[in-house]
Amino acid sequence: MRSPGRGRLLAGFGLLTVIWGTTWAAIRVGLEGVPPFTGVALRFALAGALLVALAPFLGIRLGRAPRERVLWLANGVLSFCLSYSAVYWSEQYIPSGLAAVLFATYPLFVAALAHFLLPGERLRRGAALGMVLGFTGVAVIFSDDLTLLGGEAVRRAAFVMLVAPLASAAASVVVKRWGSGVHPLSLAAVPMLFAGVVMGAAALLAERHLPLVLDARSVGALLYLAVLGSAVTFTIYYWLLANMKATRLALMSYLIPIVAVAIGAALLDEPLRPRLLLGSALVLGGVVIVSRRRPAPPDVDQP
Repeated sequence: MRSPGRGRLLAGFGLLTVIWGTTWAAIRVGLEGVPPFTGVALRFALAGALLVALAPFLGIRLGRAPRERVLWLANGVLSFCLSYSAVYWSEQYIPSGLAAVLFATYPLFVAALAHFLLPGERLRRGAALGMVLGFTGVAVIFSDDLTLLGGEAVRRAAFVMLVAPLASAAASVVVKRWGSGVHPLSLAAVPMLFAGVVMGAAALLAERHLPLVLDARSVGALLYLAVLGSAVTFTIYYWLLANMKATRLALMSYLIPIVAVAIGAALLDEPLRPRLLLGSALVLGGVVIVSRRRPAPPDVDQP
């Protein structure tokens, strides 16, 4: 198939950056009325159902490509169940901007995993230094007195939050390595439905005693996250992943926190402590170094 033009790739990249930069605040708003596992289940059940319903109209036949069903399982567990459970649970206690910054370590994990699993994306010395810089930023963030943001639970939640970028990085590398020929919608739709079922069961076990408030704010946040923040964006993401280097696509992770921190401070009155800002700057600096363009070996196609 002919590779898409650079303009289409940049447009998709920019759209993802803006939408995903706002989803962190939307998750925080949704958690005001919907418990975390319930929120994950509803979000991905709605998004997955929408995409599966659209597939026949778009002429997409699900489950026909080699390894497609295995990728559904891997992506459902890693990208949606494990990663988003950590995100939603953590955002009960930590500011949305801090959650986005911690998730920005995603490209660092991608670079480390891609070094071993993706031909043509070997980790070079400069990228290794970027990883050191990025994780130094994480250490600076944790050196701050995070209890001032809301108690000891904030520090614990910040550690749990780091599970999300690691799980998402593993999923992206698996899809990049073995997902050739699988339609991007398939990689999003069925794993989302799987996550909706699994997390729905988890919510019934862990959250049946918690109140569920479906008011205008929580329902609006849920619909925004399900349709724009999931169905639209993940389809675009897997399309981009099929046409770009995984480490280059991960570059958006240093732009998303900038949007998220600005939205959190402006709309949710989230605090901006100096050490958190310094640590965030180090994380993003490390991500820039890791994700910058590198010359590819002769046998690797450039998008």
